Amino acid sequence: MSEPFDVPIRDESIRLGQFLKLANLVESGADAKPVIAAGEVTVNGEVETRRGRQLTQGDVVVLGPQAARVVDAASYEDDLPW
Repeated sequence: MSEPFDVPIRDESIRLGQFLKLANLVESGADAKPVIAAGEVTVNGEVETRRGRQLTQGDVVVLGPQAARVVDAASYEDDLPW
């Protein structure tokens, strides 16, 4: 597994299926359903099969060799000038 990269979200939580798309771990929301159902996704080290699982700041999602961490968009520093 690679070091998790940060994915900022606007709200306090996000559903797992939406997060996989936002983090570019899957190409579309439709692609999220089968990989979640097959048990290929872990959240904080545990297999998660619920597409609607609510993720909050600090949760780490792993799919294959990639890992993404949920971070709060308000506190996220991306070093961009805008």
